Amino acid sequence: MALYLGRLSSGPWCRAARVGCGELRSSWSGRCAAGTAGSVHCRGLWNGPAARGGARLGTGLAAALAGLAGLAAAAFGHVQRAEMVPKSSVARGPSAAQEEAEDELSRRCSCFMAPPVTDLSELRRRPGDIKTKMELLILETQAQVCQALAQVDGGASFSVDRWERKEGGGGISCVLQDGRVFEKAGVSISVVHGNLSEEAAKQMRSRGKVLKTKDGKLPFSAMGVSSVIHPKNPHAPTIHFNYRYFEVEEADGNKQWWFGGGCDLTPTYLNHEDAVHFHRTLKEACDQHGPDLYPKFKKWCDDYFFITHRGERRGIGGIFFDDLDSPSKEEVFRFVESCAQAVVPSYIPLVKKHCEDSFTPQEKLWQQLRRGRYVEFNLLYDRGTKFGLFTPGSRIESILMSLPLTARWEYMHSPSENSKEAEILEVLRHPRDWVH
Repeated sequence: MALYLGRLSSGPWCRAARVGCGELRSSWSGRCAAGTAGSVHCRGLWNGPAARGGARLGTGLAAALAGLAGLAAAAFGHVQRAEMVPKSSVARGPSAAQEEAEDELSRRCSCFMAPPVTDLSELRRRPGDIKTKMELLILETQAQVCQALAQVDGGASFSVDRWERKEGGGGISCVLQDGRVFEKAGVSISVVHGNLSEEAAKQMRSRGKVLKTKDGKLPFSAMGVSSVIHPKNPHAPTIHFNYRYFEVEEADGNKQWWFGGGCDLTPTYLNHEDAVHFHRTLKEACDQHGPDLYPKFKKWCDDYFFITHRGERRGIGGIFFDDLDSPSKEEVFRFVESCAQAVVPSYIPLVKKHCEDSFTPQEKLWQQLRRGRYVEFNLLYDRGTKFGLFTPGSRIESILMSLPLTARWEYMHSPSENSKEAEILEVLRHPRDWVH
């Protein structure tokens, strides 16, 4: 049955959050928000046994298996491999008592939009495992972003849809539609596991991975968070982000693992200050882990989100990476964590800045046309989306969550020379360096 929870600040787990979690730090790197405006409408929340597993977004398998188009998008991209500069890790002290660890996990989970996909008993059994850390990170990211969006929107309802995948695992899709500020905002996580299909394994091999199957099977576990946010005001930009982890166990017991993800901005009109703020925030997150990461992943993003038949990028870029598997799981995880924590501070100030801006019918029309370009990229070039749409058992609603409620196509439309519309097109055709 559907369960209506009222405002976020009065939800069952957020009541506990006020006691144990406190408020988000100004950097938005805290673990949860202790009370926000907006409301949440939940379906299937806390009902039935918890799903188990992980979610693959990198090779398009997530779109097929978990139904997250944004997460799946990256994996079919370039055959590049992302590398990080090794960084010495800091030794941590001894772990707390068992009961303290259990209380801490319960406290963290009380701040999420829904309980974890994996049973708490399993998460407690492997607290130091990277899959546990990643599942908690994506749940925290989902909660932070949803709570921040609800606060800005001021009363819109999030539908919290908890789903299970019969092959193993499941996910949580949070979607807001027709709010005051946001036309559509979706933030989904998936945690799935099982055996890779031959098609998925073939795609991985095409990216240079050597995978040894046993009796034609290749066990995997995967998880990630994916989001696309479409504001109503044409002066407030659209944002997309996803971060994911994937693990494969070969026939000889050897495990291959990697991280992928990114975050990119798609404005309808160019605002130089907004572009600088967005890119600088991402750069600061990357620079904590190596000075070469931002320029490398910024270029990768510009190259990946390219609408070939239009000769233009989908937006003004951000960062994008895949197959990130060095120097160590812990160091790469900390990098991904920094990137995930940069989403809210990179984007929310831009929406607050522009959500009340006045706009003309012509500017709204241009927004609709630019959204058409967004749809074209997702359906024509997002290989993960296409893979998911034609794969049996995929979750179509989550695959298409990234699409706006409204868009428009006009025959042979071309903006006037030297107009604001022509200005953004110039940037989309010739990417800029926004931070130097």
